[in-house]
Amino acid sequence: MKFFAKKSLGQNFLASPQAVSDITRAAEIVSGETIVEIGPGTGILTEALLREGASLVAYEKDDRLQTTLSQKFSKEIAEKRFVLVHKDILETTDDDFRAPYKVVANIPYYITGAILRMFLEAKEKPSLMVLMVQKEVADRIIAHDGKESMLSISVKAYGTPILIRKVGRGSFRPAPTVDSAVIRIEHIRNPFSSREEEKRFFEIVRAGFAQKRKKLLRNLESVAEKSVIEKTFTSVGLGENTRAEDVSPSMWIEMTKKLG
Repeated sequence: MKFFAKKSLGQNFLASPQAVSDITRAAEIVSGETIVEIGPGTGILTEALLREGASLVAYEKDDRLQTTLSQKFSKEIAEKRFVLVHKDILETTDDDFRAPYKVVANIPYYITGAILRMFLEAKEKPSLMVLMVQKEVADRIIAHDGKESMLSISVKAYGTPILIRKVGRGSFRPAPTVDSAVIRIEHIRNPFSSREEEKRFFEIVRAGFAQKRKKLLRNLESVAEKSVIEKTFTSVGLGENTRAEDVSPSMWIEMTKKLG
């Protein structure tokens, strides 16, 4: 059955077998392990994940696709190898996920940031994430030019992002107006000693990037005394002319511990 994509759900159905193969290869699936898929759509990636032996849990919000997927994968559902959840992924809570698990998905691009935050900040974090995202977003996360952003810092604080491949807009039906890319986030861990420290980290990073043209020291005066910031800069080896985009993720974490 042919489906018309809903713009309101950010639907662009993946139609490239090669892209699907590269995604599953990057996920390094071990038979029986739990994989969480977000927005399975018509099921092209779902089928590949199940073929690799995954114990799959997929979240699909679209009523139309829920029915089609239930029929298409009735055998796997009956075998309890596939659980199809009719729910918006952003309406889930920490109680819905239990480690170990991986997240592998072609995600709706308009909620990329929310999905990254949800899983990376979760109490039970995935061991690995392989995601199809907008190419521009992938470039910002990887930051090959050495210039960090709030997004790249927010991801790299928890794990190591790697570009797997670029994917042209012609690999989707309907074709989006932008190119895409597959990224893999590995070595995911919790670098913070408490939720309070984690919250403070994001408060400091947001303040640091609040006004890009300003020097970092000036920006951080909204969250700490100038004398404390200067002392912290000296202790971690940052100069007074440093800008937020030039500070590494590990340095942001170190500053958080000293400014806490």
